[in-house]
Amino acid sequence: MASPTKINFKIYQGSTFQETLRWESATKVYAPITNISKTAPMVVTAASHGVPSGWRVKVTGALGMKEANMADPAIATSVTDNTLTFNSINAINYTTYTGGGVLEYNQPVDLAGFTARMQIRAKLEDTAVIKELTTENGLIAINNTTKTITLNISATDTAAFSFQTAVYSLELVNGAVVTPFANGTMTLVREVTR
Repeated sequence: MASPTKINFKIYQGSTFQETLRWESATKVYAPITNISKTAPMVVTAASHGVPSGWRVKVTGALGMKEANMADPAIATSVTDNTLTFNSINAINYTTYTGGGVLEYNQPVDLAGFTARMQIRAKLEDTAVIKELTTENGLIAINNTTKTITLNISATDTAAFSFQTAVYSLELVNGAVVTPFANGTMTLVREVTR
């Protein structure tokens, strides 16, 4: 059984809470790079790379433009079939790319057929549920094209919250298989402007 990822959230009372999560498999994918631009933001060309927008990706083994090689992944902020844009990277003063290298990323989990459910409680042992989010009630959206799981709580609902810190767990369900995906705390930041 997979261990859930620990993610602690802050909810700003009276504001819309929206968080987008991505499920990476343990399978690594390597897509050959054919070009890296000396631009801001940096654009990497890799034919049919398969990376969804918003995914964590590393550039490794690039020749010439060694500054583009990454120890840690960066977010691909915009993608086409053959290019990825890294908005956080300014490559204008990098050396010129001369060849080689790969895009390295964890393959997204296929979310087809999944539903999701999440409960927020004051404490783990409490029977009362502060808020329940599900794909059925529309407060969790699963998008298999972008490989995202989006949590939504309206500003009206967060305005009514009175806890200081609560706990939650998020489960993904596919048929009879339930996968604990994430759990942690939710801290409520009190609203000043109301």
